[in-house]
Amino acid sequence: MEKITQYLIQSTVHGSEVRAWEEDIMLPTYEIGEEEKNPIFLEKRVYQGSCGAVYPYPVVEKISDKKADKKYHALFIENEYIKVMVLPELGGRIHMAYDKVKKRHFVYYNQVVKPALVGLTGPWISGGIEFNWPQHHRPSTFLPTDFLIEENADGSKTIWCNEVERMFRTKGMQGFTLYPGKAYIEIKVKIYNRTSFPQTFLWWANPAVVVNDHYHSVFPPDVNAVFDHGKRDVSSFPIATGVYYKQDYSAGVDISKYKNIPVPTSYMAIKSKYDFVGGYEEDVRGGLLHVADHHVSPGKKQWTWGNGDFGKAWDRNLTDEDGPYIELMTGMYTDNQPDFTWLQPYEEKSWVQYFMPYSEVGYVKNATKDALLNLEIKEGKARLVLYTTGVNSGVRIIVKDIKGTVLLDRTTQVSPSEPFVTTFAAEGLKEEDVCAEVRDKEGAVLLSYQADKPEIKPIPDPAKAAKDPQDIASIEQLFLTGLHLEQYRHATYNPMDYYKEALRREPGDVRCNNAVGLLLMRKGQFAMAESYFRKAVETLTERNPNPYDGEPYYNLGWSCMMQQKWEEAYDAFFKSAWNAAWQDAAYYALAQLDTRKGKYESALDKIDRSLIRNWHNHKARQLKTSILRKLGRKEEALALVSESLQIDRFNMGCRFEHYLLTRDVKVLEEMKELMRGWAHGYIEYALDFAAAGLYEEALSLLECHVTGTTEIYPVVYYAMGYFHTCKGDESKALEYYQRAEKENHSYCFPNRIEEVLILQDALRLNIHGAKAAYSLGNFWYANRQYDNAIACWEHSAAINLAYPTVWRNLSLAYYNKRDDKQKALETLEKAYALDEHDSRILMELDQLYKRLGRPHSERLAFLEAHLPEVEQRDDLSIERITLYNQSGRYAEAKELIAARNFHPWEGGEGKITGQYVLCRVELAKIALSEKRYADALALLNETDVYPVNLGEGKLANAEENDIWYYKGEALRGLGNEQQAIDCFTKATIGSSEPQQAFFYNDQQPDKIFYQGLAWRALGREDKARSCFNKLIKHGEKHLFDHCRIDYFAVSLPDLAIWEDDLDKRNRIHCNYVMGLGYLGLREMGKAIDFLDKVRELDINHQGGQIHRNLCAV
Repeated sequence: MEKITQYLIQSTVHGSEVRAWEEDIMLPTYEIGEEEKNPIFLEKRVYQGSCGAVYPYPVVEKISDKKADKKYHALFIENEYIKVMVLPELGGRIHMAYDKVKKRHFVYYNQVVKPALVGLTGPWISGGIEFNWPQHHRPSTFLPTDFLIEENADGSKTIWCNEVERMFRTKGMQGFTLYPGKAYIEIKVKIYNRTSFPQTFLWWANPAVVVNDHYHSVFPPDVNAVFDHGKRDVSSFPIATGVYYKQDYSAGVDISKYKNIPVPTSYMAIKSKYDFVGGYEEDVRGGLLHVADHHVSPGKKQWTWGNGDFGKAWDRNLTDEDGPYIELMTGMYTDNQPDFTWLQPYEEKSWVQYFMPYSEVGYVKNATKDALLNLEIKEGKARLVLYTTGVNSGVRIIVKDIKGTVLLDRTTQVSPSEPFVTTFAAEGLKEEDVCAEVRDKEGAVLLSYQADKPEIKPIPDPAKAAKDPQDIASIEQLFLTGLHLEQYRHATYNPMDYYKEALRREPGDVRCNNAVGLLLMRKGQFAMAESYFRKAVETLTERNPNPYDGEPYYNLGWSCMMQQKWEEAYDAFFKSAWNAAWQDAAYYALAQLDTRKGKYESALDKIDRSLIRNWHNHKARQLKTSILRKLGRKEEALALVSESLQIDRFNMGCRFEHYLLTRDVKVLEEMKELMRGWAHGYIEYALDFAAAGLYEEALSLLECHVTGTTEIYPVVYYAMGYFHTCKGDESKALEYYQRAEKENHSYCFPNRIEEVLILQDALRLNIHGAKAAYSLGNFWYANRQYDNAIACWEHSAAINLAYPTVWRNLSLAYYNKRDDKQKALETLEKAYALDEHDSRILMELDQLYKRLGRPHSERLAFLEAHLPEVEQRDDLSIERITLYNQSGRYAEAKELIAARNFHPWEGGEGKITGQYVLCRVELAKIALSEKRYADALALLNETDVYPVNLGEGKLANAEENDIWYYKGEALRGLGNEQQAIDCFTKATIGSSEPQQAFFYNDQQPDKIFYQGLAWRALGREDKARSCFNKLIKHGEKHLFDHCRIDYFAVSLPDLAIWEDDLDKRNRIHCNYVMGLGYLGLREMGKAIDFLDKVRELDINHQGGQIHRNLCAV
């Protein structure tokens, strides 16, 4: 690896030139498994504090343990100061950023591509700079992007990466520019909403930096507090003084320093008036700084796996030899995760941000893209350090006190290789008493700084959970709460509940009718949406036919347009255009409708009106080009194409128009090269043409994709069929629908609302289209239209009995939405019988058996009858190990654990380590019962550090009361009384207040039971009984609670497949803790009753089983 790295960092430029080029390189890589062919519907998965749904993307759940060199097509850009490598195949990330002056990677460089299961859809790699949108982490972080290199007139060069993401159909592009003589990377970003409805997004650039005991983050000096995800918790900063991430910092700990954070921790600045954030390594006197206008870049975040065993395990999962890192994230139009911003229809948001290496400055006090300054005063002496990102001769640095006395006035040269460092007298002065100013040789101010006066600033309160709809007093708050849940993509609270409650109280409410209609539109229910929009319009125009807000009219137009009610749509769009806020989107729709009718002069007028309001509506630019072509105004059309491609070089609609205007094959080939054969890109741009009735153009564009492609994504043919229907040629349409049916429908996950019309038409003309019905069912289920989904899948299954995915999908729907467990079981068993090599369906079937209470012996026999498939998956392997433990076959479980390398999902830790610990504790208990105390102690000592093959490390604040208790018993048996007392004492530590455990780092309730046993072993029966009584009282108090998922949950991987009954889970928990309490009090009859109830409710409850066995001891 070292040879490859040395090759990559070698300089290839001389002087002040900028060079950009493409090159194939070899990188050591751990490959990922195949994408999952079954659609994954994760409705209640919580990921990074918001919805963790992955549809329409496939997931990847397997990571290889074998490393091999792999070829990547890399893009390089380099000047005299910096060398950058971008990998468009891996989400368009900056993979390497090298500081040629300090001869160091100023962004963490991971020499190996070693994915772990961290991303939204699975694989994710550390290092470099990842660009996360429309949510965090980016759904396509491990997928290819479009790319090109642009040469600029000023000698700079830009690498562009571009993508139209599939979830919300927004378009994002980022351009990485190096300038001659400048030691920074400029990143220009454009996010464009290609849809006709509002969408939300966030943007977090995610650079990693090397960390060690000398590293500290550099947040602006006015940041006095930081928030956790969702603002659910808050800490003072940089000195934390309370409990944060369950870690006690009450002694006052500087959490800007990596060495002081032992557990996985995120924190995000609450607010700052400064434009920078960064990190610095004192040992090498170098760092990374980000600069962007704080008005659009409020997000300043640090994330670490923690400086401890847990973090080191994740370091091993993600790199071979490059060690720990932290993520120093920068948010644009966002200050938290989740924190989303609206993009209106066809709106583009753009910005510029800068990443730069720097040296010597340390704690930056103020910065711009041109200069960085630190000024510190200690014991009457001031130290000033200035770093500039270019050569600046004649820079003047002036420092005055508040009385105007000049303390320093120096003119000097400063550059990336020559930072300016000086000290001067400042007797009796504090930092807030002086002002520093830096001017260039022309006298313009580059930078200034004066510290704020120290004052006690308020620490903001954490955010509060949303109330239930019935508990909200006002209709306005119901609407705003529903809108917030939409905007933040909440995983478990449904905005529809809030809008519907408002409409129950006030059926004519404009905003809530409009909101419900929009939700239904997004779900493909156009007729249902229309009724809500009409109700909103009715209320809106009750007193005034010319309302203040045109949005309900605009949305009504779209609901009619999607039902081919052209005239009603035209009228509604025109009325919405009476309001300036909706003119650009409405006139664009009107131009589409005019084009559809061949009224090109009128269409041109409408599209011009649209573009006057929104010059960067890239779809409108394509449509105007099409209209000009239809009018025979070729030169104007070509000029518009040229202008449009200067704004967005990835406007594929305009590129195709360029070809249609010139018939130049080179133009077509250039477009095809940029589109890289990606079917979804072709579909998106074909739908743009079709929306204006330009079906020939849409067909021609799709034909460009089909020609020369061996395996066609089915929706391409379905769309071509639909376009022929719209042209009036149903026989040709049927031909394409039949072609589509013959294509492989693995990974066919429709998500565009137009695909509803396409697939419905396919079924109208070809009622026996089993796969069209299957695909439409996927759309309906992903959009929570469950009855429609079930009807489609049942129709598909009736035609094609041998398609396993349909039966599997029906099983999910029957269990989760119809509560028909028997039907769910029958259909999933049928699915697996049709394809016994599908390890995903095997896992789901085993989980269903588990939910239905199948005996452990039956489940184990079933899994062992399919060992090749079991061994393909970690989760199935862990279930097999768990069943060995539940069957008392601890030694065999121990052997199985040792024989496999595990790859945990982030947030899903604790599963294999739990079984690792359990089998050793149970074997130790057997040894204790047989008075083999040394053997028992040796087994328990094996839990001190987890072996590398588990893929997990131990948290610094891990609660191990049971282990310490049994260690005490073993040591007492060996006659080592003082050591036994030490262990028993450690076993008493921790919270004694019971709670239900949801997350891997939550305290398990049985830990309190072992606290009690430890107190008893120490002779403190009073304290022991207190622990046991707390367990009983907790169970009695909460037994009849109605439970729901925590509003602020950040990660909930266990609720991914089958619907969980949280009230039943609570009853299990309460019976369990009461059983533990009575077991501790030695009231065996009651203990047995409660623990038997646990088994009755859940035979898979390991704690219940283990402690029920203790009742007999």
